[in-house]
Amino acid sequence: MSEAAVCPIPHDRDDRKSAAIAKANAHADPGATVVSRFSFARDVLRAPQMRQAGAGAEHVKLDNPEHVSVFFLDGELHKKRRGQLARYFTPKAIKDRHHVVMERTTRELIAELRATGRAQLDLMTMRLACDVAAEIVGLTASDPRAMSERLRKTFMSIGTSKRGFLQPLRAAARTLTFMAMDVMPAVRARRKQPKDDVISYCVQEGFSNKAILIECMTYATAGMLTTREFIVMVAWHLFERDDLRALYLAGDEAVQSAIIDEILRLEPVASFVHRKAAEPMTGSNGEAVSPGDHFGMDIRAANTDEAITGPCPFAIDPQRSSRERMTTSWMSFADGPHRCPGSQVALHETRIFLDALLRVPGIRLANPPELGWCAPIQGYELHGAFVECDRG
Repeated sequence: MSEAAVCPIPHDRDDRKSAAIAKANAHADPGATVVSRFSFARDVLRAPQMRQAGAGAEHVKLDNPEHVSVFFLDGELHKKRRGQLARYFTPKAIKDRHHVVMERTTRELIAELRATGRAQLDLMTMRLACDVAAEIVGLTASDPRAMSERLRKTFMSIGTSKRGFLQPLRAAARTLTFMAMDVMPAVRARRKQPKDDVISYCVQEGFSNKAILIECMTYATAGMLTTREFIVMVAWHLFERDDLRALYLAGDEAVQSAIIDEILRLEPVASFVHRKAAEPMTGSNGEAVSPGDHFGMDIRAANTDEAITGPCPFAIDPQRSSRERMTTSWMSFADGPHRCPGSQVALHETRIFLDALLRVPGIRLANPPELGWCAPIQGYELHGAFVECDRG
């Protein structure tokens, strides 16, 4: 089959919306070797000789590893903790528990949109991501709307742009407010009546309140902040591409998931993940790695490596994953033992919400989002997009 038959897309087409801001801002940690090839990035992320690096990992004290966030653990300790928490992210848990929350919150958000005819998309998606992650974590003893707003302001303080000498104080104050208003009520409730969630597990294992806060913030960042941004990004693409939107609305779950997966390939929220070698290793192509070698996996570059994507790597092609036999969302959720455990949760809530949103009568994007940059997660932010619809 000719290349033209395989890829009927102009070779100069670039569908990325976040490429320019990522190019201007994304960078690996100092001293890290940037890895752009998909195959070697996968080797590094899957290697048992590698340890977490970046995201403050070097400052984490492992003198009491039982009370360290699972994000920073490695080896058998990580495997054990990950196994204990895996039940919250299984296909059965998503179908039986999390779908209920996704669908309920989506109905509420769509009803509010229909009633007013206008809504801010990033606030809608923050509420959705917050409700879903809160159910998994156990942050259900406070008002979900108020918690969503508190977390949004906390992330804004930690994140972007307008930094000054007061910014760290604001971030600390908002984190403490989240602790007092949301985390501690949940901890007290779980001590009285445990449930099947992360906080109940932490209470059962004797975690300190500080350790529980760290675990909650870890899940909040991964499950709320990045998911919120990605849902808005997918919506932006679908609103501006009539052909893609029509395909999405006519397709079944597999078609919709393929479209989401392809957009995520081009627009991963986080740009880099880091690892450091604890022991020697050899990559699949013979690359020699020595202890102490520090690598920054360039997720964007790996996801557009033509050796793995096939032709036209910067164009949205919903058939790409099946054609290239890629079943793991490329590198967008990382890979290996630290691959994002909530990836399927994020993909399911994205699909459910956008399917409902795009079917609202008269739905339209009143204005596109404003692109910003969140330095702590090395990823884009999307704010200020409004959707409008026929009131009813």
